[in-house]
Amino acid sequence: MIAEERERFEREYGCTETEWLAWMPRATRGCKLSALEPRGISVELGPGGQQLRLNWEVLSPRVIALVRLPRLAVRFAFEGVPIDVRREFLRHFDMCLQRGGG
Repeated sequence: MIAEERERFEREYGCTETEWLAWMPRATRGCKLSALEPRGISVELGPGGQQLRLNWEVLSPRVIALVRLPRLAVRFAFEGVPIDVRREFLRHFDMCLQRGGG
């Protein structure tokens, strides 16, 4: 089972906390978001208490020569969410957060 199919896993993102929060409404498809604590949100994914809890920690920037890249460690915790719903949610979430150049 790949990490993202588990109910709980962690990822690292190259962004600031401000960028992360700005992305959440689109990445979560407009699901109801509730603040949990200073660095956490709850995402309502379905009936019967299906939710995703996202908690993050600001990490020290990655430094490459004179470049400083922001980093966040994000913990995902799905509660009561069937695996097919988790997969579909993460497919959309990942597409919204993809960044890259060409």
